[in-house]
Amino acid sequence: MKISKSQQDKNQRLLLAAAVDLISSQGYERTTMKQIARAAGLGDATIYKYFPSKEKLGLGYYELAINDALAQTLKTKGLAGYQLQERLQRLVDAVLERLLPDREFVAITRGLARENPLLLMGDALPGKPALKAQVEAWLAEAEAAGQIAPCGFKGLLAGLMADYVFAILVYWL
Repeated sequence: MKISKSQQDKNQRLLLAAAVDLISSQGYERTTMKQIARAAGLGDATIYKYFPSKEKLGLGYYELAINDALAQTLKTKGLAGYQLQERLQRLVDAVLERLLPDREFVAITRGLARENPLLLMGDALPGKPALKAQVEAWLAEAEAAGQIAPCGFKGLLAGLMADYVFAILVYWL
């Protein structure tokens, strides 16, 4: 039986919510994939269709959180009238607002980057490609509107801004 995209998204969110609750209360090492699947109300093996490992589950949380923060930012009333700096600040605020309720989980899973330093390189960070794409689009809009001087390295600036967002998260912790 094929599962619809909306059901897949729902299952993924259920698994991530269960993981946040369990890992926050029991710790990363003491929480099993089986416990997470059962807490989400899904079959024991179902979790592996979405997240092949606990590490991937943790990374999936950040991917979803970044995408949710981007969506929230783009829904900000009057965003079209914001200057580039205001848009960027709104994005950083949205990311922090999205992660704040799960602060214990974020602190616990932060160790994933320490254990796998290659995550911090390139576009491997969860959500970084989406952040870069949005920032690059805003830079292009700001350039077209005359807010910033023409710039031939928008991709580099967008990558630096995405790295800045992650640096803020590490500092915040």
